[in-house]
Amino acid sequence: MDYRQLGSSSLEVSVIGLGTMTWGEQNSEKEAFEQMDYAISQGVNFIDVAEVYPVPIRPETSGRTESYVGNWMAERGCRDKIVLATKVASRSENLEASRHIRGGPRLNRDQIRRAIEASLKRLRTDYVDLYQVHWPERQANFFGKLNYEHTACDDVVPISETLGALAELVDEGVVKHIGISNETPWGLHEYLRLSREESMPRLVSIQNAYNLLTRAYEVGLAEMGLRESVGLLAYSPLAFGVLTGKYSGNQMPENSRLSLWSRFSRYSSELAASATQAYSEVAHKHSMSLAQMSLAFICQQPFVASCLIGATTMEQLKENISSFNLTLSAEILNDISQVNAVYPSPAA
Repeated sequence: MDYRQLGSSSLEVSVIGLGTMTWGEQNSEKEAFEQMDYAISQGVNFIDVAEVYPVPIRPETSGRTESYVGNWMAERGCRDKIVLATKVASRSENLEASRHIRGGPRLNRDQIRRAIEASLKRLRTDYVDLYQVHWPERQANFFGKLNYEHTACDDVVPISETLGALAELVDEGVVKHIGISNETPWGLHEYLRLSREESMPRLVSIQNAYNLLTRAYEVGLAEMGLRESVGLLAYSPLAFGVLTGKYSGNQMPENSRLSLWSRFSRYSSELAASATQAYSEVAHKHSMSLAQMSLAFICQQPFVASCLIGATTMEQLKENISSFNLTLSAEILNDISQVNAVYPSPAA
């Protein structure tokens, strides 16, 4: 396994990180333990969770993923071997989906304090290595949204208050480093500006969607991440499984994420399907699976600190982890570029 420095921190994270958002919904605790055991045996040291996991967000399951990870670390006695990351939830456009979380999660000082205390209890630890803002409080273009419409809203917790609350947690040692997720260039810039001008902790990471169908990160954020030493934690590297090819030809495998929850439609357009088919042909031409080619592409990007894989079966997990051994040749990268020229970021 290869390891990379996470931003400007001293943390060294495995280039393949373990995503967890299916644990507690599509995966049992026993299956989660099996996945973590195997991942660690292969050199993976980075595990990423969130207070709202598993997804989709439901009162009956929220926090269950953190509990699985906490129970596993306690049983295995391996907390000191894990770079552990979790996230605090923000306000949701669909308030009912998250009302059970502190009456509707916000990014103010009181709620962030309550959130980390609850996460630490579920995780059975007294600190997390990385604490991330899951998505912005303000209206912005994230989760694949286009056509930005600016609205002046007074009822938004300022980033300065959010960063100040995170700074207190860093000062107390319950959080070692901080990061953001689903952010825009402006949001990243604002956090960096405030940390510099107010002498508060600096971001070390940004966790955004990044895959062959979603390459918007390359515009604006990639340069900022490299110049400012903020590492990308690339999530959805296989686009909800679309880049495995299992949905090709209008197939809908039983118990797959898209068959269970139709609202995860970001990668289901005809354009995305056409792009996926084109990438599949490139992978076949070079005698590799579409999934491994897709993951290897991400791991080779200089702005990526860790590629966060997620799997519901051990077979998927093993194939995904093995992708770190692959190096895509200039010929393969050129073929990928030709497909991207025809289908530039079809899932935004």
